[in-house]
Amino acid sequence: MTQIMIPLAGELSPDGHRLTQRVYYEDTDFSGVVYHARYLHFLERGRTDFLRCLGVEQAEMVVDGEKAAFVVRHMEIDFLASARMDDILTVLTRTETAAGARMVLRQTILKDQTRLMEATVTIALINTAGRPRRLSMDLQQKMLNM
Repeated sequence: MTQIMIPLAGELSPDGHRLTQRVYYEDTDFSGVVYHARYLHFLERGRTDFLRCLGVEQAEMVVDGEKAAFVVRHMEIDFLASARMDDILTVLTRTETAAGARMVLRQTILKDQTRLMEATVTIALINTAGRPRRLSMDLQQKMLNM
């Protein structure tokens, strides 16, 4: 697969998606360490830009004639080390599985080569009534053929 890069959205490679983020003052607590909940923001940006680089327009998603959206169904997080203000972080996102109405993504946040956190995130595709909708075969293939 050729590498695709969209300015500000990171890049796709055979290993998955890579997004670079800087830690700002607003991301830290009183001690200057990244507040634990802010890592969820970094992970969300990684997932959103991963889909963007795959050509998925989330605001325009329609499945079987119905507006659809991705929602987080389950998340497991392992905090391994801390980041601080002005650190440059790399958010890695790759697909573990994509089938039916769900996909499971593995995300890692690094500072240089140090793993700061790892997360396994289960995402579901739903319609506006909250009912599950199957991922298209096209999207499944895009996500699994990274």
